[in-house]
Amino acid sequence: MTDKHITTKSALIGLQAFLKQLFNLSEGKASERATSEEIRQNVVFKGANLWILIFAIMVCSIGLDINSTAVIIGAMLISPLMGPIMGIGLGVGIYDFELIVKALRNLGIAALISVLTSAVYFWISPLDEAQSELLARTSPNLWDVLVALFGGFAGIVAGSRKEKSNAIPGVAIATALMPPLCTAGFGLATGTWHYVAGALYLFWINSVFISLSTYIIVRALRFKTKEFMDPLRERRVKRYVAIFIIATVIPSVYTAVNVVQETFFVRNVNDFINQEFIFDNARVISSKIDYNRSGSHVDITLFGEPVSSEVIYQIRQKMPNYNLKDCDLTVIQGQTDQSGLDQATVELLNQQVRTGIIEDLYKKNEEQIKSRDDRIKLLESEIIQYRSKEVPIDDLVNEIKAINKDVTEISIAPAILSHTDTTRNDTLYLAYIDFKRRPGNAEVAKIEEWLKARIKADKIKIVRNY
Repeated sequence: MTDKHITTKSALIGLQAFLKQLFNLSEGKASERATSEEIRQNVVFKGANLWILIFAIMVCSIGLDINSTAVIIGAMLISPLMGPIMGIGLGVGIYDFELIVKALRNLGIAALISVLTSAVYFWISPLDEAQSELLARTSPNLWDVLVALFGGFAGIVAGSRKEKSNAIPGVAIATALMPPLCTAGFGLATGTWHYVAGALYLFWINSVFISLSTYIIVRALRFKTKEFMDPLRERRVKRYVAIFIIATVIPSVYTAVNVVQETFFVRNVNDFINQEFIFDNARVISSKIDYNRSGSHVDITLFGEPVSSEVIYQIRQKMPNYNLKDCDLTVIQGQTDQSGLDQATVELLNQQVRTGIIEDLYKKNEEQIKSRDDRIKLLESEIIQYRSKEVPIDDLVNEIKAINKDVTEISIAPAILSHTDTTRNDTLYLAYIDFKRRPGNAEVAKIEEWLKARIKADKIKIVRNY
């Protein structure tokens, strides 16, 4: 029994020693002075560093403008923004209040120059549409927090090694510090202030959690704290650092919790929609999710055969199963039958009316039409005139408000599109839409798909005014 106990104890001690050696951060570590000096040198933005930042911002803005991931990655590789952020973490870890203030000042200068440079570019750029790469930087989520935290860990560990690796450039790419600032510049240039707020929010999250991870590793490596000749000054500096930590950590924790809760809420809403809103003759064409800790709201727009209020009520009763107990749900019916007829009957009658119209037009104009092309053109023109009466403009106005609140005016009419280089004509619907602000491509595409499904048209051309 004793031999077995000794053997087990020895195995545990050996395993502990092995794991300690395997995960030992001290092995291969550069001197504290060398690590500290390298971080301090990268804190200041002036001369070459400042010009590199401006050029990197221009490259990143171009990448976001043309939606090129490769160009954006290249810009992040040459970006020097990691320096002051890691400097803040180092300053907090060694109680160097002067370094904290210096790093904060330079980070503020760098962020301001970045936003203004990007705003100037987007102001003069002829390409003023918000692409997918840009839109991805307007709303942070749980994964952005985790990437910033663990990316910061990788960055400070790599920076404290004798043998330098490509980890820090990798961290700059993963945490994406520069694209949010360029997105804020785009929002400033185009007046889309929610882009500015969302992008700066993402940049702040990345900066805080990279600094936090730097602070944790600095303390784990037991860097020597700054020595003070005056005990009174030492207490005052430590008090300032403590206040800075509290003022930073409390909002960051609140932010992280809020981001995590919003991420889970959006996932739950999507699961709820995918599982419960499945109907034979109706489908979801849009959903708008407004998250708020005091009370969230979801708008769901349906198109097709109307769903009864009893069915909607039963669906609402299932919301607690998806952790949506305190969420308000509004279901907007995209198509309603006010005649009292069965929907299938209404569709059959509509089809018969259309067929009768075409046959009548053909018989009436047969003697006047000499060629197949003339026959097709005439039929297309006449069909458009009849179909124009079928556009339910009043219903569309009410529904588009739920899809995009920035729409102020909408007009839809059938039209014939003539090509100047050929004799071919196309029939389509022409939709004129006025927005409060400049819409993105994704917003316009969403409205276009909705209109196609709503008025059952194959071709729609949207003319925007903003």
